[in-house]
Amino acid sequence: MAGLREARLLGQDLRHGLHGSGGAAAARRLRRLLDADAVVLADLDGPAAEAGALPPGSDVRAVLDEVFNRGRVLRQPPLVAAPLLVAGDLAGALVVAGDVTGEVAAEDVEELAALVAEALDNAELREARARIAAADLRTLRAQISPHFLHNALAVIAAHIRSDPARARRLLTDFADYLRYSFSTKGDYATVAAELQAIQTYLELQRARFDDRLEVTVRMAPEILPVAIPFLVVQPIVENAVRHGLERKSGRGHIAVSGFGEGALCVIEIEDDGVGMEPELAREILAGGGPEARGVGLANVDRRLRTVYGPEYGLVIETALGSGTRVVVRVPRYKQGVVAE
Repeated sequence: MAGLREARLLGQDLRHGLHGSGGAAAARRLRRLLDADAVVLADLDGPAAEAGALPPGSDVRAVLDEVFNRGRVLRQPPLVAAPLLVAGDLAGALVVAGDVTGEVAAEDVEELAALVAEALDNAELREARARIAAADLRTLRAQISPHFLHNALAVIAAHIRSDPARARRLLTDFADYLRYSFSTKGDYATVAAELQAIQTYLELQRARFDDRLEVTVRMAPEILPVAIPFLVVQPIVENAVRHGLERKSGRGHIAVSGFGEGALCVIEIEDDGVGMEPELAREILAGGGPEARGVGLANVDRRLRTVYGPEYGLVIETALGSGTRVVVRVPRYKQGVVAE
């Protein structure tokens, strides 16, 4: 069982690749697993992490060149080396020194090289997902609607003479909205912070709708500290107002609620607006549909799947003329998801 634990921890050591303290820890772990004199982890440029002392006269560079040329296990006593194949491509090699040059021991080296390659593949996948999520967040930050900005400023200006106190409050709300939307603190925020941004945005919209917009917000206290991707809930609320309620005559209602469901945090945004065809909702989440309507929802859906996995995308319940309900379900805790 100790060996299994060491193998599992290997993935944690290599979560940032071969270089740095993680690579050195992985080399030490591999040395213990193989009971070897020394272990070298190399990328295509040469040794990246080492543990133990290589036998005098060992020409690691020559061994690496041979492994890279052949692309298979090389036994050259007292060394044995196995290539690291990441997603089918040569990425480096595992070199081991000691009493490991027999057939069985060499197979162990090859097996561990496969584990190292898998860990590196997972690390690259995580980094790629992080880059995608960061790019999507930058896109969303850049998509604050000029239409909303113009309307918000017009509403504030209209209240300056008739209700100066409310105009000052709305101006403060507007500044808070911009501060939060353009924040560069990190990729994650608490539910409480996102809720505050939502309430600020809805106050501006209530003033614009001449208070024809009714708002209900119910959030269970236990989920307020939960960290979620930045700007996840707010774009859904904005979409509900802009594409659900703006097109509806008379009064409109939007409800935002959140609660715990076992290990999950559930947030629901529901409006009684014009709704849409279910086929259009599916098209929007797939990245199609009208660009102005779908960019925000598709962006949020993609970021949720990137951070949490494919089972954690948005759920949209809607029908033409029957409003729209959007549900977000995410784990209350996810390693690496921490609000700054």
